[in-house]
Amino acid sequence: METIDPKDVNPGDEVYVIYNNPHTPTVSNVKKAEIVPHPHNPDGVALFLHETFHVIENDDALFASEEAALNAYDQFYSDEQYH
Repeated sequence: METIDPKDVNPGDEVYVIYNNPHTPTVSNVKKAEIVPHPHNPDGVALFLHETFHVIENDDALFASEEAALNAYDQFYSDEQYH
């Protein structure tokens, strides 16, 4: 699974993420997000997704393309249905 290191992103970059719906935990989708300056940390960046800032966590997977994100989504969720 090819991901982007969060240390290698800059404001203005577009990335794709697998977004887990906070209101329906069993629903996840691939979404495009933008890397933006962190609203409270001038040295940091954040994800801007669904009109909301999201702190980038160490375990977040960022993808350079929708295809890479969809492949990871398929791999992750295909594996889960057999466990």
